[in-house]
Amino acid sequence: MTALLARALQSALRHRNGGLEQVALDVILPGDLLMIRRGDVAPVDGVVASGVALLDQSTLTGEPLPVKRGVGTTVLSGSVNVGDAFDLTAERRAVDSALAAIVRMVEGARRARAPMARLADRFALLFLGVTVALASATWVLTSDPTRAVAVLAVATPLILAVPVALVAGMSRAAGRGILVKGGKALETLARIRVLVLDKTGTLTSGRARLVEIRATSAVSASELLRLAASLDQASKHVVAEALVAAAEARGVRLSIPSAVVETPGEGVEGIVDGDVWSSAVGRSSAPASAPRLAPRSRASQARWPWPWPSTGSRSAS
Repeated sequence: MTALLARALQSALRHRNGGLEQVALDVILPGDLLMIRRGDVAPVDGVVASGVALLDQSTLTGEPLPVKRGVGTTVLSGSVNVGDAFDLTAERRAVDSALAAIVRMVEGARRARAPMARLADRFALLFLGVTVALASATWVLTSDPTRAVAVLAVATPLILAVPVALVAGMSRAAGRGILVKGGKALETLARIRVLVLDKTGTLTSGRARLVEIRATSAVSASELLRLAASLDQASKHVVAEALVAAAEARGVRLSIPSAVVETPGEGVEGIVDGDVWSSAVGRSSAPASAPRLAPRSRASQARWPWPWPSTGSRSAS
């Protein structure tokens, strides 16, 4: 939950009088033009005004693969820009944004008290009185203050057990990417026997993984994985990280790439073992702006459809 709340930014970069100014979120109005730099979190809901946005929306949707957004398409607050900088036209104030709604829900969950916690609070005063009486009686009967303290020490955790269990449960769930609206919802989960999901992909691990390699006759599957993973060591794209992890898990010895050029949202090109190779992100045929292989070198391209691979390798979340 702390990680989610940390995404609630306090300022943004706004276009103003031919320049850029850092402003607080509460002064941003619908229609303001904002610059979202690489690594920035979209502070408000809006639409892409210029450029192409490559966004990590895993916190909001659970989808591990970044998504592209062109001019005129909607961007939700809380999305992380993993590509080049782009301009965003604000559609809502920060307090009305999607991220603000999630933050309010999380903060409400922190303050909300579960039925069991309220029941424990109701009997806490009586329980405390009984505990003090037992401790006093123990001291009087045994003349040993240590035993009286032992009675108090045993009883104290019983008072704290319910709230500690609820906080621990919600914190552990949040650490796995699951937001629980409150203690009442967490208690209700204990009685659930059937879970119905409203759409495919509602539950994801939040990470891509390699599940299949499709190689042409020109190169074996193991060699294709070695070359692609070697090149993708220089990229932080989720598919690149999945390839590297898969190669390491299979004990593949990777080479060190050089002259690596990465085009956000399109792919990586570089030299592996003296030859130029590229790992491209795109449809079955790469976009015109994708990196091209040097014609003088032996090369092979692994094309990645969005979001599922076709030729070269296959990745799934």
